[in-house]
Amino acid sequence: MRDRHLKYLLVLPAVIVVFATAIWPLVESLRLSFYEGRLSRPAFPQSFLGVENYTWAFLEEPAFWNSVWVTATYTFWTVLLTTLLALGLALLLAPGGRLRVTVQSLLIIPFAMSPALIGVSFRFMFNPEFGLFDAFFGIVFPPLATISWLSDPTLAFWVCIMADVWGWIPFLTLVLIGGLASIPRDTIEAAQVDGASGWRVLKDVTLPQLVPVLAVVLILKAIFSLKTFDQVYMLTNGGPGTATQTLSHYVYFNGLKYSQIGYSAAVAWLMVIPMIFLTYAYAKFVFQKK
Repeated sequence: MRDRHLKYLLVLPAVIVVFATAIWPLVESLRLSFYEGRLSRPAFPQSFLGVENYTWAFLEEPAFWNSVWVTATYTFWTVLLTTLLALGLALLLAPGGRLRVTVQSLLIIPFAMSPALIGVSFRFMFNPEFGLFDAFFGIVFPPLATISWLSDPTLAFWVCIMADVWGWIPFLTLVLIGGLASIPRDTIEAAQVDGASGWRVLKDVTLPQLVPVLAVVLILKAIFSLKTFDQVYMLTNGGPGTATQTLSHYVYFNGLKYSQIGYSAAVAWLMVIPMIFLTYAYAKFVFQKK
């Protein structure tokens, strides 16, 4: 009897931790999304609003749609650029060589940095007075040294993308190197024996067999891009104006600055919808039967 119940007792602490840190906050935030929920008022949460927080976001709040557009555009470009650059690096490093292990070890350093630290680093590097890029452009191409990168809405947006791509390339490169290593060498060698060029081998042999890994990489990167917050917060704080205000930053801004906890919870749950589909797709690719 004891042996039969021992496994449940061993798992119980982990279940309690998951419930306390994940399940209960999700359920509580869903409940709050149907209430007014203002921290500035004594009774919390306040009156029941039903779906009014959701309809307000969809029909009455242009700032919400601005953050949706910023997040969607940010996700598209970070996923596209990071995947393409990581694939190129993986193809260069996969064949081997004496320096491959050293290069792979160095690649993990940017990914080991926290997103907040990356945001602070890029904010200082793009400082118009003493930033690294300002000094570099002052030597190489002086006209660019006079640009205030983080004060221009478009340039600030691309600086955020650059910071995200820089931080994620190493990890995705290592994942794709592992995917390339799993491709049977005999298929590549057979194509080379038949006289296929390097480009044909890549297009017709390597990439088709790399599709499952690429799909996982794309989905995983999209999930993290959709929920990005700390890097943007430390780099631009959503500015200038709302040019770089992602959905996560919008939730934080309304919840903690304007104390609209109910409305912020509703917007946060709207973010969950694409996450559910992406997570389902990720699980399907990872756990599908061979």
